[in-house]
Amino acid sequence: MSRDPRPSFARRPTARAAALRVLREWEDTTTFAEDLIENAARSVGLSPADRALLNALVLGTIRNLELLDYWIEQLRDGKLKPDARWVLRLGLFQLLLLGIAEHAAVNETVSLAGPARGLVNAVLRRAIREREDLLAPVPSLPPAIRYSHPEHLLARWSSHYGAETAEKIAAWNNEPAPITLRANPLHPGALETIASSPDARPFPGHPGFFTLATIPHAWLAEGLCYVQDPATALAPRLLSPSPGECVLDACAAPGGKTGLLAAAMENKGRLIATDASDRRCRRTAENLQRLGVSRADVFPHDWLSPRPGAPAWGAGVLFDRILLDVPCSNTGVIRRRVDVRWRLAEGFAADLAHPQFALVAAVLPFLKPGGSLVYSTCSIEPEENEQIRDRILDAFPNLRLVETRQHLPGRDPVDGAFAALFTRS
Repeated sequence: MSRDPRPSFARRPTARAAALRVLREWEDTTTFAEDLIENAARSVGLSPADRALLNALVLGTIRNLELLDYWIEQLRDGKLKPDARWVLRLGLFQLLLLGIAEHAAVNETVSLAGPARGLVNAVLRRAIREREDLLAPVPSLPPAIRYSHPEHLLARWSSHYGAETAEKIAAWNNEPAPITLRANPLHPGALETIASSPDARPFPGHPGFFTLATIPHAWLAEGLCYVQDPATALAPRLLSPSPGECVLDACAAPGGKTGLLAAAMENKGRLIATDASDRRCRRTAENLQRLGVSRADVFPHDWLSPRPGAPAWGAGVLFDRILLDVPCSNTGVIRRRVDVRWRLAEGFAADLAHPQFALVAAVLPFLKPGGSLVYSTCSIEPEENEQIRDRILDAFPNLRLVETRQHLPGRDPVDGAFAALFTRS
């Protein structure tokens, strides 16, 4: 029986072995890299330092795939087996981009290479000798290689925003995202506690948001804060619910925007949060409970395939305000979700537009006359944003557009987001 050359967690519970296993699994599945990282770290019991290294290795390698493959082509002629290519990608990322000590990067990476040890050792040692020659031309490489983005994404962004802005978006996406959080106003003293910490820096232009070097697990457990980018506040703030109103967050999981709505309502009124997934609803309820949200009810509800009969929150209920943050391509948050760029095929935005518009049609009957609806995404694609907004106006003459807002990565200092506010006459 042949032996599996892949590293065994039981045999080698190290960050590099875990990273290699995660990268191979990521290529073979549609599971998000962050979920694979979490599962791997838990299964092998990594220390906090090794957990951080695992995260950096996996996300950094995926973030720079095209550039790493370009370097492999400069260093070696001929075809490579997939396993050997992943080992080389992992090693070159450590040597040329992460700045890990050469002996650690080479020796530990070579030990994972199985039958390809000799090849991997030779390529990595050549990369050390030719480091300057490999790094020098990077600034003049085509953006698709330099920032590791599919050509079709750069082409569509160039057509929508211009080539210069498209390149800025790609450059933004390739920078590791900082840890950002918002203080929870429903927790007495949360803002003061966070603001007084020397580790927290206020996020310019976004009151209540801060950046930190590490995740504040104790604060999160106490409900003092919630980790999210300031861009996530765009839609809830545009909806601007008031205390005492009846509000629906129709695609609520995992609850970050729901928490913002609850804070604006000061825990007064009625707040309904729904999601199609039972599991995601449970997670949303847990997050809201930790944040001290006392006036929210979370229900599983599939707006595109609802169950017969009255909805779980009661028959005849109409809402003063509805937030519809639809499932989207996530092209505004690629720096945080490194998988996205590699998982979007050409024509993706048009494919998403149909269910997005269908969700609008599904929630509108639940909006009171005179009520407000915010349609939002974390996409930067016009097919998912402005074109849906215009379709809404054409299809529903009883809606009036009040305002449109957008954050664009590379132009604004936050993730991408879109929101359009409508009122019902």
